[in-house]
Amino acid sequence: MDFDVINTMVDCFWLFFGGVLVFFMQTGFTMVEAGFTRSKNTGNIIMKNIVDFMFGSIIYWVIGYGLMYGEGNGFVGIPFGDMFMNGLSTDANMDYTALFFQTVFCATSATIVSGAMAERTNFKAYCIYSAAISLFIYPVAGHWVWGGGWLSELGFHDFAGSAIVHMLGGTLAFVGATILGPRIGKYTKDGKAKVIPGHNILIGALGVLILWVGWFGFNPASTGGLSDGGVEVAAKVFITTNLAACAAAITTMFFTWIRYGKPDVSMTLNGILGGLVAVTAPCDVVTPFASVIIGVVGAILMCLAIPFIDTKLKVDDPVGAVSVHGICGLWGTISVGIFAAEGDMLGLVHGGGLKLLGVQALGALALIVWAAVIGAILFAILKKAGLLRAKPDEEIAGLDATEHGLPSAYPDFLPAYKD
Repeated sequence: MDFDVINTMVDCFWLFFGGVLVFFMQTGFTMVEAGFTRSKNTGNIIMKNIVDFMFGSIIYWVIGYGLMYGEGNGFVGIPFGDMFMNGLSTDANMDYTALFFQTVFCATSATIVSGAMAERTNFKAYCIYSAAISLFIYPVAGHWVWGGGWLSELGFHDFAGSAIVHMLGGTLAFVGATILGPRIGKYTKDGKAKVIPGHNILIGALGVLILWVGWFGFNPASTGGLSDGGVEVAAKVFITTNLAACAAAITTMFFTWIRYGKPDVSMTLNGILGGLVAVTAPCDVVTPFASVIIGVVGAILMCLAIPFIDTKLKVDDPVGAVSVHGICGLWGTISVGIFAAEGDMLGLVHGGGLKLLGVQALGALALIVWAAVIGAILFAILKKAGLLRAKPDEEIAGLDATEHGLPSAYPDFLPAYKD
């Protein structure tokens, strides 16, 4: 058998394997969001996370992939020649393989928004903006960096999506949660934030652990294959990814222990995710030691951002998605310009000067502006149309019952279901 054919087969399998792990992350996101919120909205959260993938898969196949990777200009690909895909599987063009891998990334970006807007969003509105993210918000931003667009020409580096997936999703989450408004009862009349505890920390913890496993597909499989040096890069990425997560978890545990007198469980779980998000952009170009620093800084930023957004900005984010994905994604994007140490890509601490750092900062700003402006327009239209938010009585009763006709996700606890 020809070695080129073998390499193509191995590369295809590697991308499909990684894609399956990233798809499994939808399970993790569902469990984290459900566990960190109230039981009366569990069914609604399940439906939203399924919507992200089922809508995203169809829409991204029809047009999203073409907008992201089709031949066009520096701003957007021209999708019409790439709609519905041709599925050529060769060394030069593994369309079906790449389509599947990129589809699960697209669904992840949409899912991030769900957590920040949980427990009070109208399901119809969720379907609309989830589709919009897969249709053009994510693909256009992805084209700028991964599709040969203007940021890639400047040398902007985002290996696996700190910016394109996480920061983009975190920005949309912040804009959406701001326009949507807080949950009923979140703030007192004098503006003090009240804690609304999630109903099942075990489900949330299992979700985080599943996401951690999934990240070993998210980052290492972003090599695009194992041939042509891909094995060496993937092996390094496994290590930098894991070290950043562990460093962030340890930092968060001790930070909350010192600040609040007890090591906080939910914050430590979010710390793991913050470290993973932060290292996603630089994981292939930084040393293991640098990945630890990236995880530590990401954890501190997250620990400071969550209470600041909650109590000072008064933006109600039930799962901390804005801080974990938006803030840590931004830090991970910038950290490339500080710690990169791979070939000609040298960050500030390795004698590369300010050029790469400037490019990373410019790219981060451009992506934030893109997501914030388009997101604000989209959410404002939905709010103006009266579609964005569930009615107060529906929110109080729980979206399971009012949106989906589900009395409870846990019927054994309802009197009518007991023997």
